Amino acid sequence: MTVTYENGTNGTNGAKGANGAKATQEAFVDVSSVIATSTNLPDHVPALLEKVATSGKAFISNDSKARTDLLDAARALVYATETPREAMIRIAWSQSTLYACIEAGVDMGLFTALSKDDKPKKASSLAEAVSAEPKMLARILKHLCAMGVILETGPDEYRRTGFSISLMSERFSDAYPCITDCITNGVMALPKHLRKTNLRNPTDGTDCAFQLGYDTKDHFFEFLGTHPIAAKQFNNHMSAYHQGRPSWMDTGFYDVPGLAERATEDNCVLIVDMGGSLGHDLSELRRKWPHIAGRFVLQDLPAVIQQAQTMNLHRSIEPMEHDFFTEQPIKGARAYYMHSVLHDWPDEKCIEILKNIVPAMKPGYSKILINENVIPETNAYWETTSLDIIMMSDFASSERTAGNWHSLVEAAGLKISKIWTVQRGVESLIECELAE
Repeated sequence: MTVTYENGTNGTNGAKGANGAKATQEAFVDVSSVIATSTNLPDHVPALLEKVATSGKAFISNDSKARTDLLDAARALVYATETPREAMIRIAWSQSTLYACIEAGVDMGLFTALSKDDKPKKASSLAEAVSAEPKMLARILKHLCAMGVILETGPDEYRRTGFSISLMSERFSDAYPCITDCITNGVMALPKHLRKTNLRNPTDGTDCAFQLGYDTKDHFFEFLGTHPIAAKQFNNHMSAYHQGRPSWMDTGFYDVPGLAERATEDNCVLIVDMGGSLGHDLSELRRKWPHIAGRFVLQDLPAVIQQAQTMNLHRSIEPMEHDFFTEQPIKGARAYYMHSVLHDWPDEKCIEILKNIVPAMKPGYSKILINENVIPETNAYWETTSLDIIMMSDFASSERTAGNWHSLVEAAGLKISKIWTVQRGVESLIECELAE
C-alpha cells in the first residue's frame, strides 16, 4: 500500500521514518482533505449535546455536582466536534501563546490594573497604567480575550472576569512564572528523554527529563533549594491548587471520629504529619475537629520546621525535625499521615519511606493515611493525568491507580484496609495497616 502525503509524494511500506524504523501502512490515508478537516467524533456529538443540556439545567437549578458534570460534557463536546486540524492549532498555537500572554500580564501588573474595578478599560489606558507600548499591549489583550481570560466590551476595550481577578493575587499568579521556571522545560524535554532511554518508564529523579530541560544535575527539590524565588512560587501554586477541593477531614469523607475515639491514652499521639511542610493540614484538622484529643506532630526537614515555628501554630501541634528516609521516631501513634508525599518519588523510594514507618506502628492500632490521587481504570480526570505526566517528567515518579497502590503498600509489609474517595479528580485517602 502507499500513502499520499500533502505534497503529493508517495511513501511505501519499506520507507524509513526519522527514527530509522520502517513505516508500515495498511490503508490509503488522505490526511490533508479527509481526516484533518472532518469532525473528530461525529457519532458522539448528539449524546454530548443532550448531556450538556441536562447538566446545564441542573447547574441553573444549583445542583452542587452539576458544574463539574457540565464542564466535563462541554470539554468532551469540543473535543468531539473540532477537526484534527483545529485540535492541532489549539494545542500547538493557542496553549503556548496564551501561557506567554498570561505570564507577561502577571509580570507587568496588567491584571491588577484591569481588575481593580468592574469598569471597562481601554487598551491605551491600560498601557499607560503598566508603562507598556500601546500597540504591543493591544495585541496581548486581544489574545487574552480570544482565549477567555478577559471580556471584550468594545474596540480595544476590556473588562475583568473572575479569572483575571484571581490573577491579582500572588497566590494564584505565581503559578505562571513557577511553571515556567521549574516545570515546563522538564515536560517539554520528555520526548527527548524517552528517546534517550529507549522508551523506558523513568525511575530516577536525578536522571529524568527535568535535568535535560533545566540543564542541571540536581533533583527537583535540590533545584528549588538553590532557586528560592521559584520555591516560593511553587509553594503558592500548591496552596492555590488545593483551594476549594474536598478534604478528607470534611464530614462525610473519612471517619475522623472513628480514628480519634481509640486514641484515649494519656499523652498519646493522634497523628504524625510526615513531610507536612508548614502545618496547613494539621491546622485544618484542628480547626474542623476542635474537640478531638491527642497530640499532633508536624515533621519535615530542619529549614521547613524553622519556618513553621514562625507560623503561630496551634499549641497542640508539635513541630519536629525529621527526614522520612530515616526510621520514624514517634512510636505507637494512631495515624502516620502523608499528603502528596509519595507521588514525588518512584516506587523504590516510596517503599523505603513506608518501611521506615513500619517498626513504629502498633499492631491492630496504628494506621498509615496516604492522601493522594488514585487514578481510575477508566474515565480518568484530566487534572490527574496532567499531573501524572508532570511527575514522570520532573520527578521520575507518578500518580497511581488502585492496583499500583496495593502493590506498593504490600511491598512494604502493609495492606490497604480501605480507599476513601468522595469525588472524581480529588485526592483519596488510602488507609493502610500492618499486614497480618
